[in-house]
Amino acid sequence: MSFPDLMTWLQERTALSVLSEEVLAAIAPQLEEKIIPAEQTIIVENTPPEGLYIVRSGHLESESKTNNRTVSLLPGSALNLEALLFERPTQYTVKTLNESHLWFIPASSFQELVNQYPEITKAFSQQLAEEVKELSSQLNFEQERQIILRPYLVSKARRGIIGKSRYAVRLRSQIKQASETRDSVLIFGEPGLEKDNIAALIHFGSAYRREPIIKIDCSKLQASGAELFGRAGGKLGLIEALGQGTLILNNIQDLPKELFPAIANLLKTGKYTPISRSEEVLEEDKIAQARIIAISEQALPEINSLFGILIKIPPLRVRKADIGDLINYYISLICRAKGIPKPSVTPEAVRRLQAYDFPNNNRELENLVQRALVQLQGSSDITEEIIWPSQSKKKQFRLNLLNSYPTLRHFLRSQWWPDRINYGFTLSLFAFVVLILFIGPQNRQENFALNLFWAWWWPLILIGFPFVGRVWCAVCPFMIYGEVTQKLSLWLFPRQLKRWPRQQAEKWGGWFLFGLFALILLWEELWNLENTAYLSACLLLLITAGAMIFSAIFERRFWCRYLCPIGGMNGMFAKLSMTELRAQQGICSAECTTYQCYKGGPQKGEGMETDGCPLYSHPAQLEDNRDCVLCMTCLKACPHRSVEFNLRPPGIELWTTHVPRSYEVALLLLLLDVVFLHRLPEIETRLGLNLHLDRFISHALVSIIVLSLPAVLPLLAQGVIWLVYQARPKIKPRKFIELAYGYLPLVLAGNLAHYLRLWLNEAGRILPTSFATFGLSGNGLPILVAHPAVIAFLQGTTLIVGVLLSIILTQKIARQPLKLLLPQHLVTVILAISMWQVIVGF
Repeated sequence: MSFPDLMTWLQERTALSVLSEEVLAAIAPQLEEKIIPAEQTIIVENTPPEGLYIVRSGHLESESKTNNRTVSLLPGSALNLEALLFERPTQYTVKTLNESHLWFIPASSFQELVNQYPEITKAFSQQLAEEVKELSSQLNFEQERQIILRPYLVSKARRGIIGKSRYAVRLRSQIKQASETRDSVLIFGEPGLEKDNIAALIHFGSAYRREPIIKIDCSKLQASGAELFGRAGGKLGLIEALGQGTLILNNIQDLPKELFPAIANLLKTGKYTPISRSEEVLEEDKIAQARIIAISEQALPEINSLFGILIKIPPLRVRKADIGDLINYYISLICRAKGIPKPSVTPEAVRRLQAYDFPNNNRELENLVQRALVQLQGSSDITEEIIWPSQSKKKQFRLNLLNSYPTLRHFLRSQWWPDRINYGFTLSLFAFVVLILFIGPQNRQENFALNLFWAWWWPLILIGFPFVGRVWCAVCPFMIYGEVTQKLSLWLFPRQLKRWPRQQAEKWGGWFLFGLFALILLWEELWNLENTAYLSACLLLLITAGAMIFSAIFERRFWCRYLCPIGGMNGMFAKLSMTELRAQQGICSAECTTYQCYKGGPQKGEGMETDGCPLYSHPAQLEDNRDCVLCMTCLKACPHRSVEFNLRPPGIELWTTHVPRSYEVALLLLLLDVVFLHRLPEIETRLGLNLHLDRFISHALVSIIVLSLPAVLPLLAQGVIWLVYQARPKIKPRKFIELAYGYLPLVLAGNLAHYLRLWLNEAGRILPTSFATFGLSGNGLPILVAHPAVIAFLQGTTLIVGVLLSIILTQKIARQPLKLLLPQHLVTVILAISMWQVIVGF
């Protein structure tokens, strides 16, 4: 480089440009060019300077241990200048990253130049004084800034996102995307989800991680907003003091209403106005450099659109797969802090927590782990007895009988239930009963099959509903023959069975079984099926034929789920049961990936090979006993012990999770009417009428009327209730389709009271009746018959209990004052008195 070019370069490109041309002309001849290879250290911190270096070209980097900073050096940078001028050690270490060209003056030569030209020291001393003044000003500002920000500073993120579920993976991805931009963010979700930690993760994962981050509780902000925006000519506001940092507005839903417009403007335009006194002139808007992250427990429609990014934090109840990882993390954290050995957690304890919904989310889980570690008392395992959450509403007042009675679990998972019972006993017994009904004597006094059907089966199944729900359907002969037909047809004609037309079946299936049941009841009454054996056999075969036909067409038990009249009745009364089959939703969502209880599949762990639920019901989604026949297929298939057979308050689903259905209400009213249909002769006598029941047409017309008339009373009661509510417009009346289920206990009691006479008067004659069936004399054989007074007492007691339970259930369903529901309670009493008159009175 020529001398004039070097002079120009020193004047334009270096820190020596502040010197005069005379001084630069003296310095230029002293410069020696050095070529330094890559990865060479030319200056070592805290050592005497060898000389002055001026970077001509190349890539060099300086590093200082004092302020922990690394700086890339540009061409023209003067190295060791201050150290040489003020006779101090070097202030940094300089290293070449590639081959670099530098100008160099030895320390002795530079010192001679300083002595010869005092201008050098004077010029750089003045520059240094200005730098010191500027640094002092910056230090004062920084001190004021730190004082303002210190109460709100967030030092670090407490933890990352724990877990491997799809929700955890998606949340990590959202945090990463938010960290790559400066857009404002709204984080919302339920309490206890550590949303402020998510905000911290976004900040510390961004390029501005070295800038401060503060968290403000919006509920504590002044309505003026002075803390945020500062005062005109006065104290700095948090936004200005924050610079390019991050501002977390915690609980933004609690922000004073007066501040909403200002915050909305800040989010929309990035500007704000410092607060001034009313008599002062308003200041101009300032531009905010800070990033805004708001936290709320729900989305805020009024300002949602102003945020660039919305992040919804999933609650812990949908992240059940992460609970095991979270438990282990909290245990490690707490044990490390306390200096105690880390215990292990049993699978049963994890499953118990996965079955809980955690309304307070991660915070509640951490507290549970802390409590468990306190209660551990030297044990090496945290068991389900130690770590226990409060019960959710779905689990309250429940007792899992499978845990209380392991023998019951063993039996229900064995081949005996229900396959061996069905195929080893029920299948052949049903065929034998039907045969006896056809070829044996045609009355109940001489045909034991007719006695079994009307005097045993009907009372026992009605008594069973409050205890074991639809358990009859698990051993029902109709569907056994349907399954045999299905398997045989597939063997003879291999094909794919049709899938269920669920939408049409849900819409019309219930009305089909209602119509079929009504026809069966009329047939029973008009042709005296109770005392005509071959017609009773025809009834059984009719229902069996329906099961066989639809089993040959559709997969699994389509007939049972949607079309069977007996199944419809069983499903409705099963709602009153004190037992239920359910599954722990948390365990299912966290651990199950195969859904074998629903779809079927091969053996897996403790789970057995099955064909899946015959009614296509998933036990974790069950909220109604109508869709479970207690076949225990799910219990056998589940490898995680998620399925429960619970003891519960009778009928609790009717006022908690129940979904009313119009066809069920129609069926309920039909079964109410049939109580009176069964007692036509008594009604005729009681009213002193001649209904000509010996004539078919008259009998048919009267039967149709009686099968419709009693249902009018509940409808009238609903009309009166509606009128009462019109006078109280503030209270919303319940729909009839909901309140009608309040009559269910009375309907069950009425039907049971009717059949109690057959059961207590004829069922005990089964031995002599069996002998009579085959033409033998049964004289002298034991019989067990109740006294008429005992029968009447039990019938009356049954009706009284039915009335009381109906009133209680109606109140539970309605959740409204007793006086507003008096019309329905009055109709319940009137119907019960009418039943008493025709059942107990004779």
